[in-house]
Amino acid sequence: MASKLLTAVFAALLAMPAVAENGVSEHKIIIGQSAAFSGPAAQLGIQLHAGAKAYFDHVNSTGGVFGRKIEVIKRDDKYEADIAAANTKALIDTDDVFALFGYVGTATSNAATPIFTQAKVPFFAPYTGAQSLREPFNKLIFNVRASYFDETEHLVDRLVNTGLKNIAVFYQNDAYGKAGLTGVERALKKKNLPIVDTATVERNSLDVAKAVEKMMAKRPDVIIQISAYSSSAALIKEMRRLGYTGQFYNVSFVGSQALSDALGKDGSGVVVSQVVPFPWSAANATVVGEYTKIMNKAGIKDLNFSSLEGFIAAKVFVEGLRRSGQNLTREKLISSLESLNTKSYDAGGFDINFSSSNHNGSKFVDMTMIGKDGKFKN
Repeated sequence: MASKLLTAVFAALLAMPAVAENGVSEHKIIIGQSAAFSGPAAQLGIQLHAGAKAYFDHVNSTGGVFGRKIEVIKRDDKYEADIAAANTKALIDTDDVFALFGYVGTATSNAATPIFTQAKVPFFAPYTGAQSLREPFNKLIFNVRASYFDETEHLVDRLVNTGLKNIAVFYQNDAYGKAGLTGVERALKKKNLPIVDTATVERNSLDVAKAVEKMMAKRPDVIIQISAYSSSAALIKEMRRLGYTGQFYNVSFVGSQALSDALGKDGSGVVVSQVVPFPWSAANATVVGEYTKIMNKAGIKDLNFSSLEGFIAAKVFVEGLRRSGQNLTREKLISSLESLNTKSYDAGGFDINFSSSNHNGSKFVDMTMIGKDGKFKN
């Protein structure tokens, strides 16, 4: 009798999913996100989270991943590095998360890096194109978006090909802004062109008076902006008021829809590079149709680039979870994500290429412009 009882217990134990990692239980996978959910950059975190949550909720509604539902614990860092560092420690030590997902910003992600690296917690799809999240290689970091070097080279090529060579840079005075500035410098150097002038703004500040004065003195053909939507909009509005007729180009991190909303009538003609497909047309990427359907089902009608990026990131992350099997561990997740490439995985027309030596999944860059009606044109 005792032998039969032990056999039955052993069989039951084998049938139960193994739980070998923090943040993983029989019915749940907990991941953590620190991002700006308040303050001048709040829309970046809000929109990115909305797209990711819509996809995670969709997966949960169909049974989750091997019966486990995905829960996202979010903490507001207000786009400040010191708060992001504290949030990261709390997510790992207190909230006991399995992985970190969808951080917003370069300085905030940089502040988190030594913490999650020491704890050996995967850091997936930060909303930044900075090289500091790409070099040196860190096996815990997976980037789903193209780099700022990719974006700025694309921007500069576009400008030079249209005959515009008198280029200035307005950048946020932090790791993000400097990363973008370096990208512009590299791209212009390849064309044997200088930057005619630069001006800065502090993170989470709208004080652009000195920057406007510098830019108006030079009146460049084009100002490439490496900042968040609130400060970028402030510069554009004031320079337009003073009669500046040149062009404004932005990298994707600006927060496209938030920028358009902040600019109103002053948005017409403003260019933004994008690292995900056009959210309002599935012609070139079937993932956009999937995104539209799931967002609408979630009751979210306002589609935008940032929420699509969150949606795509969530979709790729879930594929990594599925490939990891029932006995989920962080090492298995990393290995599974490294197996994702265009030969083995179709994200819906958005190419993902990871490997054991490359965690930069995409080099996709596109160009868009804000129209007179405030809507984006592809």
